[in-house]
Amino acid sequence: MMRRIDAHQHFWLLSRGDYGWLTPALGPIHRDFLPEDLEPLIRSAGVSGTVLLQAAPTEAETHFMLSLARDHAFIEAVVGWVDFEAADAPARIASLAADPKLRGLRPMIQDLPDDDWMLRPDLDAAFRALIRHGLVFDALVLPRHLANMSALLARYPDMRTVIDHCAKPPIAAGDIAGWARDMRRLAAETDAFCKLSGLVTEAGAGWSTETLRPYVDLVLEHFGPDRLIWGSDWPVCLLAADYASWWESTDVLLRGCTDGERDAILGGNAIRAYGLAK
Repeated sequence: MMRRIDAHQHFWLLSRGDYGWLTPALGPIHRDFLPEDLEPLIRSAGVSGTVLLQAAPTEAETHFMLSLARDHAFIEAVVGWVDFEAADAPARIASLAADPKLRGLRPMIQDLPDDDWMLRPDLDAAFRALIRHGLVFDALVLPRHLANMSALLARYPDMRTVIDHCAKPPIAAGDIAGWARDMRRLAAETDAFCKLSGLVTEAGAGWSTETLRPYVDLVLEHFGPDRLIWGSDWPVCLLAADYASWWESTDVLLRGCTDGERDAILGGNAIRAYGLAK
């Protein structure tokens, strides 16, 4: 059996002060979450390693995550943040990429006011630096960004890209048509990976495995089991479900897959995308 990897999780320390989105209104996740909180959960699920994703738009947080990765072997990769708009963005990317645990970068596109931001010509040097250093572009996008994602990946066909959280489909609203159309196109026209993560949060507190099934079935069909990557989105998932519940729901949702396909989705594809040890 292939190693199990949680390819999307977060840690934060509120006293660091750069998590602007993380307010008391988010109740159960408005507290510190650190490696000692996650380790027993992944051990129970049989997960051997994780990919730690940025939660703040600062390089300081990226260095914080890299320090955690140095101290905790189960954190096998870090996806950080850099200011793509900075004149010295290529140098900043090179500096961060010198740390072997830094495997990707993630601008917080979902929070930016300009939906066309990713297509700005002045970001070209940053994107080319990311590609040059073999980093993954984790795309934190919403359904309204998917047409631009297709255009971006046509511009940079060599950029290894992972679409976070299946692009956050509007599950709670039951609106699948537009998202489905654009995801089919993205899957057909690009080599992007798609993260099977974040869906319970988009579905909300009343979610069920069957609520998620149409969305999972669509990405499974169009991206295929060789381009889907499982992640917990812990602790954000706690807004709707605990770690074990999403893990168990995934098991049900993937029962139509072969053992090899499940191995790929639950670990093999993350190992391939992020360059982890087999």
